[in-house]
Amino acid sequence: MKRPSLVVAVSTLALVLAAGPSLAQDAASIRIGGTVEGALTSSDRKAPRNAYVYDDYRFQARAGQPLEAILRSNDFDAYLALYAEGSTTALVEDDDGLGEGTDARLRYTPETDGVYILRARTYSGLDGGDYRLSLTERPRAPRGPRPTPIRLGATITGELTSRDAESDDGGRYKAYSFRAAAGDRFTITQDSDAFDSVVLVGRMNGPDFVELGRNDDGPDGGLNSRLTFTAPAAGEYVIRATSFSSGTGRFTVGLAEAPPAPPSKPIAVGDKVDGTLNRSSPTNDNGRRVETYRFTGTNGQRIAADLKSSDFDAYLTLRRASDNTILAENDDGGSGTDSRLAHTLDADGDYILEARAFSADSDGKFTLELTETAPPPPPTEAVFGQTVEGELKEDGPQSDSGKRYTDYVFTGTEGQRIQAVLRSGDFDAYLEIGSADGEFSADVTDDDGLGEGTDARLIYTLPSDGQYIVRATSYSSDSKGLYSLELSDRGPEPKPGSLLIGATVRGTLTDKDELSDEGAYYDAYRFQAKKDDKLRITMVSNAFDSYIDLGEDGDSFSSIAHDDDGLSDMHARLDWTAPSDGWYVIRARAYGPNQTGAYALTLERQPVSTPRENVPAAREP
Repeated sequence: MKRPSLVVAVSTLALVLAAGPSLAQDAASIRIGGTVEGALTSSDRKAPRNAYVYDDYRFQARAGQPLEAILRSNDFDAYLALYAEGSTTALVEDDDGLGEGTDARLRYTPETDGVYILRARTYSGLDGGDYRLSLTERPRAPRGPRPTPIRLGATITGELTSRDAESDDGGRYKAYSFRAAAGDRFTITQDSDAFDSVVLVGRMNGPDFVELGRNDDGPDGGLNSRLTFTAPAAGEYVIRATSFSSGTGRFTVGLAEAPPAPPSKPIAVGDKVDGTLNRSSPTNDNGRRVETYRFTGTNGQRIAADLKSSDFDAYLTLRRASDNTILAENDDGGSGTDSRLAHTLDADGDYILEARAFSADSDGKFTLELTETAPPPPPTEAVFGQTVEGELKEDGPQSDSGKRYTDYVFTGTEGQRIQAVLRSGDFDAYLEIGSADGEFSADVTDDDGLGEGTDARLIYTLPSDGQYIVRATSYSSDSKGLYSLELSDRGPEPKPGSLLIGATVRGTLTDKDELSDEGAYYDAYRFQAKKDDKLRITMVSNAFDSYIDLGEDGDSFSSIAHDDDGLSDMHARLDWTAPSDGWYVIRARAYGPNQTGAYALTLERQPVSTPRENVPAAREP
């Protein structure tokens, strides 16, 4: 970065800038007990394939701290998701949990101290709008009363009221207990004309309820619940009768002996079988039409199952036969709507493959193939600063989702920022990075981050010392072809320069500068402000579309305010009031990826407006 010395403030309107593509902001900060107002637009961050737009908010939480987030909007169907920082798998999600229309409410109690990401998003599509997001700590629910015993074959009438015990997710419930031997099968029902029933079964671990199964709409898709449950071990189990959206009223709950599990047909590793789903097919514990197949496997054996059908959307489930535990599930891991799962078996014994349709009422013909796959090949060593060429081959290794891949290993240190760029003219490039310890699991992923088409770029700050895997793969499971992969060490995030209130800095963004997580070049400047200081930040450029990103000074950058077009269509200006005494950081950056050039950045106090009552009134003619 070319960082010039500070000069006195000059007119920032002297520069005219060019347009650039849209780019979303980094995760902003939200505090527990706080509320933010925002807007989702088509220029915000987008999920892969533009499935939805979203804003991310970062916060710190304690283990055992009961949280509630509420997202309200009159403009779009609100959806909330919560992630541990650095993870791409949601811990919990919610669509209409507030029970007041299309607003979302999410409740969660973290198991560990740490930083979490709250994602405010549209349910689908890019048509967003204004929203209001709140994050609060909920009062801890009182310990529920001892469950009422229920006998096999009995039906009990109850009533949900606002005085009943409350679960961690805020739902009121009544609890019932029964004893079972390992392998016993039960059908648990809950019927109500007053609300949409949800029935859960689990065990108590001290004061905590550990859920083992649930059902919302039963096999007929109605509002009553029906759950078939196989007890994994001998002991006492608990039924929780609750509602879908805080409903109250009378209900009945029943416990009956379930019919035997559907008979399983034999299949051996290496076999390919034909089957049919129709009205005469047996049903699984959730009342779905299924065909089940039993095979024998060994500890450490890696198997792959492919379910293909031109008549329905295929869905595969792998269970351990001894206790019916689900080990893996897959919907669209194969081509189109076909299903593919791969799994490394953890014990000698029998396993069950369950072949069914994604929709309850679908039927038709299918083929199921069970194969043994080779263990993942050892990764190739990656060297920083070098570009390697490779190929995703027809007979190459495949991930659990069926995508061909090549793994590269490198050693890094905590706080090190690395960049991986994957290019291909044959397929839509997709990058994943994760720890090299144990079975691979991606910590971060990217599809089109290079901003130049379908090539991928990932910039990742390593969370600890150790070895990491960068996986070169494709967006689609049936893709193959040539690629190039470049891995570079960007070192630790550079320390920001200094900026005084009342000064202007002129700088230049180059392709050697630091990159935001979304791939935009930026320079960083640190300044000090006092509580309630009213400041104006202005940025213009004749070379790129300016973007101002403001955050608190700290070990990692977290956006608290930003602006793109506040001065004009292409000029940025942010009026901001400091919430407290302290140091803050401005990122003077480009609006889109790969944009460079000269700019001017001014930090000044907001002009004092003249009160209307002090303006002389116009004289009468």
